[in-house]
Amino acid sequence: MKFRPCIDLHEGKVKQIVGGTLSDNLAPETNYVSDRSPAWYASLYRGDGLTGGHVIKLGPDNDEAALEALGAWPGGLQIGGGITAENAGKWLDAGASQVIVTSYIFQNGRLNPVKLDLLLKAVGRERLVIDLSCRRKEGAYHVVTDRWQSFTSMVVNEHSLKTLSAYCSEFLIHGVDVEGKQQGMDEELIALLAEHTPIPCVYAGGVRSMDDLETLDAAGRGRIDVTVGSALDLFGGPLPYREVVARCKN
Repeated sequence: MKFRPCIDLHEGKVKQIVGGTLSDNLAPETNYVSDRSPAWYASLYRGDGLTGGHVIKLGPDNDEAALEALGAWPGGLQIGGGITAENAGKWLDAGASQVIVTSYIFQNGRLNPVKLDLLLKAVGRERLVIDLSCRRKEGAYHVVTDRWQSFTSMVVNEHSLKTLSAYCSEFLIHGVDVEGKQQGMDEELIALLAEHTPIPCVYAGGVRSMDDLETLDAAGRGRIDVTVGSALDLFGGPLPYREVVARCKN
């Protein structure tokens, strides 16, 4: 199990926001606002040799902050948020190792294969990460888009994971129902991913303790990497960043 660090950006600042509360009309429920720069976090991760982390732009007015983070560690961080076939190359040129996409490849609640093909042609499979963050609905995990507000018809299961693995080199999957709440993980989702993902997969959502990391490693059969956000002491939480780094490296 590998630890994948994060830099979540909202209104140009590093923040931790409760999953599913971001919208155009209301201020999101926020767990933490950092007084440190995106570059500070990127430099920290670089110094600790943590590859495969991600910068996520949560809404507008985050480009400058994202560029700052990528500039502090060229080739060391993925980027997501508003990625399209038209702008993906710009972000790769700016230093992103890979681009993360979700809402762009869905239209009217369904996967748009034309847009997926355009993105694949623009960046290639190895530099594309597909975000399949999901919420539970009617007994299944449905991918959610538009800041996790809109349910799609796509269910995260063996078929969808196998199909989409032909287009990307990795999946990023937030358990949105538990994201940012520090109330425990979605172990059922983790087990599903471990059973069916044919490519590397990163899980985020609800990790709050070292015991949770052990549980995730067991439920994920050692195949699922982890992102920890609000629970980390870097973001005001109780979980020591240094201990997480040491546990996952060992």
